[in-house]
Parts: sequence; structure tokens; C-alpha cells
Amino acid sequence: MKLQQFARTALALAGCSLAFSVWASGDKPLRVIVPGPAGGTVDIAARVIGQQVSADTGRPVIIENRPGATGSIGLSAMLKADPDGNTIALGPSNMLVEAPQVMKVPYDPLKDIVTIARVAYTSYALVSAADYPAKDFQSLVAHLKERKGKSSFASYGTGTVSQYSGLIFSSQAGLDMQHVAYTGSPQALQDVIGGQVDIMFDGMVTSLPLIKSGRLRPYAVAGKHRYRDLPDVPTMTELGYAEIQFQGQVCFYGSSKLPPDVLAKLQAVIGKAAAVPAVQQKLSDVGLEPDVNTDTAALLAENRQTSRRNAAIVKKFDIRAN
Repeated sequence: MKLQQFARTALALAGCSLAFSVWASGDKPLRVIVPGPAGGTVDIAARVIGQQVSADTGRPVIIENRPGATGSIGLSAMLKADPDGNTIALGPSNMLVEAPQVMKVPYDPLKDIVTIARVAYTSYALVSAADYPAKDFQSLVAHLKERKGKSSFASYGTGTVSQYSGLIFSSQAGLDMQHVAYTGSPQALQDVIGGQVDIMFDGMVTSLPLIKSGRLRPYAVAGKHRYRDLPDVPTMTELGYAEIQFQGQVCFYGSSKLPPDVLAKLQAVIGKAAAVPAVQQKLSDVGLEPDVNTDTAALLAENRQTSRRNAAIVKKFDIRAN
């Protein structure tokens, strides 16, 4: 019996060692799929961290852009690859906790995909054109109430935090605003600046440069804390809108079929690379808030909780994909 047990243990260890050696081998590059366009914020993050991983391990890292279908094209490509740790993805958490609430995806986002590591947060701000009549949050609410039923808010897509925030704000403040959905932030922000739409809840990555250049006015931050570069701008919670508390995450993802030792190795090398001060500075430079977490169980629990919250919002406001 002891001999059989030893043999089983030896075989298990051999399997783990083989899986590790496959991942650690320099024969194959580490392929990181980015479900977004080249030059975007997530793409930049992938290249910055990938370069550090390559420097730390001596292993080539290839970034592959697979945009479309709110991330499902890129995630599907990752899941079709062998679950040996040679192909992973980097993208925003909305791919797992927002998009599947309003569109059908060919995988279970919380069962088929494992979060390898979170590397950064993204925050959101309530903004208008810089020349909009309201100068602060209180005057904004008063102005929109005067125009009840005639004002509008933009979002960068149906079924996103950008829409959730606008709907909750309009409902709780009694504004009866019209939702105008776009297929991304750039065009939406241009129409806000141009006065075609009154306000928008947008990610800091795209709105902060326009705030700094004086083209947008920020009224509030829709996060847990005030944003580091806008210390005088209150949170929606401080202003009495505790339900408008959203924060996105930028994470590395892999197949849930990854061998445990391979997952651990990926977490070790990614965690180390993402924690390098120079890497974190580059992430900050593009509007992200560096925050490294490789606790798989905690990240899964957080995704489940966020997914349940989002599902409740979608149901309450009867949000449907276009």
C-alpha cells in the first residue's frame, strides 16, 4: 500500500513538474491576448508588464490584439488555446461582470475563466462640458431638475457602469434623463463637450486628460475614494448617492483548467513585474491606479458579488442590449 501511495504521489509530482516545465520552457513565447485595439490603455498595460515579465524571466512575450464583442472574441480565443499557461489574456473586469448581463457569451465568465492577477483599478467621474451652466454638483442637480425630462446623459455602451451610474443618478435625483448610448468613450465625450449631451459618467483613463486640458468639468467621482489627481472632487457617496460606487479592474485572465502550479508561477512572475515601481508609474501615467492582487479566491468572490449587483441593476432598469 505504501509503495502504491508513493507511486501515485510520484506520478502526481511528475505531472506537475511536466506542466511547470512546459510553461517555463523558453521554446514558446508567453502569448497575452488583449481584447482591445492596439494603442489603447489596456494594450499599453499589457506591453509594459509583458516587457518586465520578459526581462525577469528571459522568456519572449507576445501581445496579440483581438478586439470586438465586448471582449468575448479575445477571451474565446484564449479559452480555445491549450490550458498550459502559454496563452493568457489581459483586460477590464467588465468583460466578466458587466457584458454577460446583457449579451450571450460562449463561456461561463465565472467558471471557465480564472483571474490570475489584478494589476490596476479604473475609476469613473461625472463630467460635463467645461462651459456647462452648472459650476458644482448642487447646481448641476438644480439645473437638471429645471430641465426635467429634457436633459440627457451619455454612456460608452449599453449595459456598462457608465449607463448604470447615469440611470441610478437620474432615478434617485428625479431627473428623468434620456440615455444616449455610444460605442465607446471618445465620441461620447466629444458630444458632451459639444453640448449635444448634458453629462456622462466616464472612466478616468479617457476623461482625465480632457479634465486637465480644461475641456471637461468634473463634479464627482463614482468610486470608493477620491481620485488621487482630483483631490477636491467629492465621491458620489459623499454627495448622498452611495449606490453609485463603481470601480473597474484591469486583470490577467486564464483558463480555469490551468494546472495549479502553472497558475502559481504565472501569479508569481506577473505579480513581481506589476509591482516594479517603474511599471506602476507607467500605469499611472495612462490613468490607471496600480494595485496588485493575486489572491484567486478573493478575486473570484469579488467578481461574483459585482456580477450579482450588476444583474440586479440590469433587471431593475430593464437594460437590454441594442
